[in-house]
Parts: sequence; structure tokens; C-alpha cells
Amino acid sequence: MSLAVLTNIFIMVALLYLLYRFQKHCLPFSWQVFIALGMGVGYGTCLQLFYGYPSETLTESINWFNIVGNGYVSLLKMIIVPLVMVSVISAILKLKGAGTLGRISGWILTLLMVTVSIAAAIGIISALGFGLSAEPITSGVREAARGEQLLNTLTSIENLSIPSMLISLIPANPFMDMTGARSTSIIGVVIFSAFIGVAALGLHPEQPDETSHFERTVNAVHAIVMRIVTMVLNLTPFGILALMTKVVAGSNVTDILQLLQFVIASYAALIAVLVVHLIMVTMVGANPIRFIRKTLPVLIFAFTSRSSAGTMPLTIQTLTKGLGVSEGVANFAASFGTTIGQNGCAGIYPAMLAVMIAPTVGIDPTSLSFIGTLIVTIAIGSFGVAGVGGGATFAALIVLSALGLPVELAGLLISIEPVIDMGRTVVNVSGAITTGFVSGRAMGEVDMETFNRKASLELNQ
Repeated sequence: MSLAVLTNIFIMVALLYLLYRFQKHCLPFSWQVFIALGMGVGYGTCLQLFYGYPSETLTESINWFNIVGNGYVSLLKMIIVPLVMVSVISAILKLKGAGTLGRISGWILTLLMVTVSIAAAIGIISALGFGLSAEPITSGVREAARGEQLLNTLTSIENLSIPSMLISLIPANPFMDMTGARSTSIIGVVIFSAFIGVAALGLHPEQPDETSHFERTVNAVHAIVMRIVTMVLNLTPFGILALMTKVVAGSNVTDILQLLQFVIASYAALIAVLVVHLIMVTMVGANPIRFIRKTLPVLIFAFTSRSSAGTMPLTIQTLTKGLGVSEGVANFAASFGTTIGQNGCAGIYPAMLAVMIAPTVGIDPTSLSFIGTLIVTIAIGSFGVAGVGGGATFAALIVLSALGLPVELAGLLISIEPVIDMGRTVVNVSGAITTGFVSGRAMGEVDMETFNRKASLELNQ
């Protein structure tokens, strides 16, 4: 290990210790997040300017930073299954009846489909407005290799149908899903947990003593799991510092500048969808400014981690403790929103790609028939993404192949994929939070006293 790498590691450790001191002095959680974000951007920029890109010293340093950043994301993923499972069971046991579960699922799935359709329309408008096209983009070695990889991947999913995708959501082996073995494992855990909760509700009139004992056990396990969740989420500022440093230091500025128009168009569309989310929040009688303040920490983490699944524990905590949404609605919204109807990955991204690629095969992307078909395909395909996994890439493959467009051209954007993916993840998580909050308000499952408290989510008090 070189002296330069040791120096970089020492500086990172010093910054982590500084964050630790802030936490010990009971600095508000939201402030810790913002400070960590600023530190990460600043340190990453210094490393980028000093070493340049690419750099062996920078690569080795980032590998050490990953112990904190990727390690934190792994801890979050560790608690997803137990958190979702006990929270869903506990929430169902508190429901008035199994019919309420159907209402919750119906509201959430409907809103996810509506928001992803709106996101697709915004993506189309942005691509047309900025005049994006795949024709002038040059293809290098990396882009060609990525295009070939996409073609190979397409062969594994082109025989899938929407019914088969929906069937894949059903947990044939729930214990396998608890290991995260499938791309639809989270949905499988939710469905299995829902069956356990509904079964317990139905058993109560016949065997009240056994059911009461089961409920006490679930409540005890739930309390322990929530304590673990709090312990892990208290590490959020440290994870953000390491992840943001990695993102900024490891970015290829030259590649970003070459495709700057697509980056700007993408973020314009992403911001527009976030505005739509705030309009939806306003329509159900909530203060959008307060909503922003309470969701900003989780959105910042989503931006740095690029993982909707890894953000799920923080999403659930924000919905319940910050926004006052009931546990049942919060868990279903966060779980479904992670894999179904993703506004960023399954809505905006494939829509923009389709508009860019259409002219290369003689299709007019401004025709109403093309736009209508594209939006419907995206809405249906966003439901199917959960059946094949892979987020934006698979969403794009499903949409492009369904429309008969060359999927290999999607590989032209590989150099800016990380930059775009950060924003897409923010919109995915925001869509899940908005869906949960709006659904909760529609069903009277939101405690507005909790929402109206000025303080944002606090974990370390």
C-alpha cells in the first residue's frame, strides 16, 4: 500500500470521526446527513482534482472507502427481510379485517401505475424538448460491448409474458425468498407474511388464547427488529460520506461532458416528476414544504447509494415516524415501490431511450400512436420488471423489444449510467413514499399530528 493511499484513508477516518463527534453531541439527524453529503462532495472533488481519472491510487483508495459505504448498504439489506416480515404481520394483526389489506394493496398498486405512466409521459416530453437522438452518439469499445451484453440478456427475457411475470411474484418457496435468491424476493416475503397475518386474524375467533400468544411474540420480535433498524440507520451519515466520496472521486468528467445534453434532459424530467409527487401530496391536504423537509434525508441517501432496495428500511422509517403513515401502508408501499412501478427506472428512462432510438429505424417519435403505445407498454412493463429484476436496464429491454426497437443502442449511454442512476433512484424512492402517503391519506391511515411536527425523522435520540 502506497503512502498516498494511506494518507487518503487517514483523511477518511478523520472525517468519519468528526461525524461521530457531531452525533455524540446530539446534532439532529437531518443535519448529520447534510454535513456528511457536503464532506463527501468536498473530499471527492479534492481527490478527483489531485489524482485525476483514472488513477490507480484513487481506485485503491475507493476500495478501502467501500468498507464503510458498501458495508453500510449491506447492513441495510441485511435487515430488509426481517423488517418487512414482522412489520407486515404486525400491521395486519392490527387491521379491522382482511378486507382492509385488499384496499391497501389496491390503492398502492393503482397509484404506482398512475405515477409511472405520468413519469413516462414526462420522459417523452423531455426527450422531444431537448431534441435527443441516438444517431449522433458515437460508439466506442465499451459501448459496443455493452450493446452485445444487452442483446444476450434480451434472449433470457424475450420469451417472458406478462402472466408469467405475475406468476413469478408468487413465493413458491418463501424460505428461499428470505435469502433474497430471486429478483422478486421482497414481494414474495410480503405475500407470505400477509398470508400469516390473515391466517392469524381468521384463527382468533376459534383459538383466541393461541392467537394472543402469537401476537405477543410478534410484538416482541417487532420491537427487537426495530431496535436493530435504529442501530443500523444511525450509521447513515457515515455511509453517505463514504458513498458520496466514491461517486464524486470516481466520476469520469470527460464522459459526462460528452453526453451532457442527455444528463440535463434526464434530470429535468426527474425534477418534473418530483414536482408531480409534491402536487399529489398537496392535493390530499398536506404541506409540500414539510413533506420535502421530512423526506430529504432518505432521498439524499438514495442518491448516494443508487439502491432502492437498500434504502427501504429508511423509507419505511420515514413514512411511519416522519410522515405518520400506518405500518401496514408504509410496508406495502415501500416493498411494492421497490420493484413495481418505479418512476425513474421503469418510467422516465425507457421512455427517453425509446424516443431517442425510434428515429434510427424510421419511426416518428412525435406521432400520437407511438407515444400512446409507448406509455401503455411502459405501464405494463413496469409491473413486469419485478419479474425479471435488474431495474432500469431490464425495464429498457422490455420496452424496446416490445416496440421492435434495437436494444443494443441502449449501450451507448453506459459511460453516464452511474450519474443518471443516482437521480433515478431518488425518483423511485420518492414515488414509493408519495404512493404510501397519498394512499394512507385516502384510507385515513395517516396521523397528521405526526406529519405536522416540525422536526424531521430522528433516530439517535
